[in-house]
Amino acid sequence: MGYRFAICDDDKDYAFYIGQLASQWAQQAGVRVDTEIFPSAEAFLFRYEERRDFDVLLLDIEMAAMDGVALARRVRLENDDVQIVFITGYADYIAEGYEVSALHYLTKPVREEKLFSVLTRAVGRLAQNEPILTLRLPGETIRLPLGKIRYLDVFHNYVTVHADRDYAVKRPLGELEKELDDRFFRTGRSCVLNLAFIGRASRTEAELTTGERIPLPRGQYEKLNRAIIDRM
Repeated sequence: MGYRFAICDDDKDYAFYIGQLASQWAQQAGVRVDTEIFPSAEAFLFRYEERRDFDVLLLDIEMAAMDGVALARRVRLENDDVQIVFITGYADYIAEGYEVSALHYLTKPVREEKLFSVLTRAVGRLAQNEPILTLRLPGETIRLPLGKIRYLDVFHNYVTVHADRDYAVKRPLGELEKELDDRFFRTGRSCVLNLAFIGRASRTEAELTTGERIPLPRGQYEKLNRAIIDRM
């Protein structure tokens, strides 16, 4: 299982320190974590426009221009699932955290055991909130959160589910599609896209936020655009 963390703190050294602790927690927990560090709320929002699949936000509150609470409010306008953890040197902001359903406040200096406990709670909540797709593979069963799936496509008699890695299953695409939710859009006979990963669409292809390019059959561009608009 993999998770994406964002650390937003205008103190570069402290952000690096939190990132190191997050990596240690991931190793201890036996999960993969991809972490990105941002020096400001504005820098994070610029990245968020390209890629919105962050699972945990570790936000410093006291930052220049936009602070961590304002950033959390922006994110919560469209994302109820991401786990938000505030990091602060003061206890004056706790009431504001209720507005954005913050998971926890960590007071600087952050202690390793406290951060580890909070991150364990965060991924526990993610597991409870996120619908899953169950894939039965030779020798193992994978429970895959839908938010991690970028797209599914058909090759011969197999469907490949593209997520943290690729999973090939011998099941009809239509059968798998019934287990997905309304964030997914079928572009034709052989592909289903997760709308949250689409960064750009033209009449011939959809470009995902990962840089992957998915060909669009004729007549699908308008339908895809409508599906994206309906989910805004």
